[in-house]
Amino acid sequence: MAPFFLSPWAGRLLSVLRIVSGLLMLFHGSQKLFGWPPSDHGGGNATGLMLVAGILEFGGGLLLLIGLFTRPVAFILSGLMAVAYFMAHAPQHALPIVNQGELAVLYCFVYLYLAAAGAGPWSVDAARSRNTGQVVS
Repeated sequence: MAPFFLSPWAGRLLSVLRIVSGLLMLFHGSQKLFGWPPSDHGGGNATGLMLVAGILEFGGGLLLLIGLFTRPVAFILSGLMAVAYFMAHAPQHALPIVNQGELAVLYCFVYLYLAAAGAGPWSVDAARSRNTGQVVS
């Protein structure tokens, strides 16, 4: 059986998944920290746990965007999204479709996948591994 036509693109699509999800997470953090882009929820005046979440989202999103320290950053962000789901969404209802927690669940598992799969070929991690001779997936 012939390979699926996208199989040769798997590594590059992994990089695209990392870049897009990192950029989206960066924007979540920038809303909390800087109030940009503007949202109905306000922003730019985060304190306490929201400040910690904003820092992790902005910094982690930036690191994922460029593909630096992808595995540990993705693991931390996966945990952050699990905490966000169970603290903010799950108490409202058991089902994510009802409690509006689908995005937190999806981010959690995308980041868990990135923690296992790595950054892909279009990343600082891949460039660093080529320079040092280490194998990084």
